[in-house]
Amino acid sequence: MKLIPGAVVTGGTSLAYKTGSWRDQKPIIDRELCKSCGICEEVCPDDSVKAQMGIYSIDYEYCKGCGLCAYECPAGAIQMIAEQR
Repeated sequence: MKLIPGAVVTGGTSLAYKTGSWRDQKPIIDRELCKSCGICEEVCPDDSVKAQMGIYSIDYEYCKGCGLCAYECPAGAIQMIAEQR
């Protein structure tokens, strides 16, 4: 994909590439604290956060560990932890 300065790229395009090996931290969702608001899914630039029947999970094969989901979670239900290699 050729990038043009000032252009907006559609989110979730990294699904064409498994990028999970890039991260040094990964998000963990505490389901007891999660309010199922969907903000984490909205802010994820890699489309790695998905909901199934109101339960959110992270596809670690594509998550780069940017931490946006944890930063934006109003309930504090997502914590970033060191990746075990």
